[in-house]
Amino acid sequence: MEYIFNVLLLGTFFTLVTAQKGNVCLMPELDANIETVNQQRYFGPGAELALTCKLGYTSMLGPRKIVCTENGNWTGTKFMCIAKRCPYPDPLSNGELHYEDTVYQSIINYTCHEGYTLSGPNTVKCQANGTWSTSVPECKPVSCGLAPIPKFGLISFNKKVRENTTYFGTHGTYKCLPPYVLFGNAHAECTASGNWTKTPKCQVVTCPTPENIFNGYMSSNEQRNYEFMETMQYGCNGDYVLAGTFQIVCQKNGDWSEKPACKAPCSVDIKRGRILYKEKKLWIADLEPNKVFHNDIVSVYCLDKVRKCGYAVSTQCIDGKLKIPECHEEPSVLEYTFDSGSLPSEIEEC
Repeated sequence: MEYIFNVLLLGTFFTLVTAQKGNVCLMPELDANIETVNQQRYFGPGAELALTCKLGYTSMLGPRKIVCTENGNWTGTKFMCIAKRCPYPDPLSNGELHYEDTVYQSIINYTCHEGYTLSGPNTVKCQANGTWSTSVPECKPVSCGLAPIPKFGLISFNKKVRENTTYFGTHGTYKCLPPYVLFGNAHAECTASGNWTKTPKCQVVTCPTPENIFNGYMSSNEQRNYEFMETMQYGCNGDYVLAGTFQIVCQKNGDWSEKPACKAPCSVDIKRGRILYKEKKLWIADLEPNKVFHNDIVSVYCLDKVRKCGYAVSTQCIDGKLKIPECHEEPSVLEYTFDSGSLPSEIEEC
């Protein structure tokens, strides 16, 4: 049984509540995300306590109120509050986002890739109403302005340029107006620092009149300076063979590319015998004139004395010199004239 006393003290009324120890409910211990409107310390039997979720949390299960019983305990409840969840964030173009969860009070950190700067906050927070504090920021490319153009040169971009502004990732290609030549890197790029790569230069390049080659001739004998990429052709006299490219080019350094050379033919220094030349067997007397050209291959015959058979050994004409293999033995006049069938070229091949 409860007794209530009204006490007057210094003009102020206080209500003193006394009760038996067993039938009073204390403020219950609630989950950190649950709150109540009534914050008093003691509750009598039959008192109800409404349960609500704190800001940013959503209620689940129930009931949503508890009652103080006669024995001083609160009725049971499965009421619980879970954090509200924000939608999964959109990806950041040209950047990255880092977060652990998307529930209330979660934070997303945004960073941009090299060459891009963040437009907007670098962090956003999941709010109590289940929305993010701000929209997704943007990663905007660094601007470089227009690329510098060398004197007597021009540049073409890989994308359209508007309002004299270029951005990170824009590429360009330099060219020089004839007869100027480009020195430096022809490729240009707007870099992450907001600057263009080093600008090349356009310079005039000339080569002096080229010299003729020994035993050869040029396509022109004009005495003048030749411009970059101009050419000159060469040929050889008589039976000489051109070794190397027939054409030289005025190079970027003001020198001509490597000139060819005219290589001399060779005579086959065999007086008696047979050779293999251009897939044909020829008696040396039938080689008229006795001459093979530079780089030509000639085979002479040698005797395998043990097996008594013949075999061909190749040799090559190199600029007027044709070395006869040491294994070759030239027959005598009599043997060559009256017994040619016994020569290594005529007997059974090894």
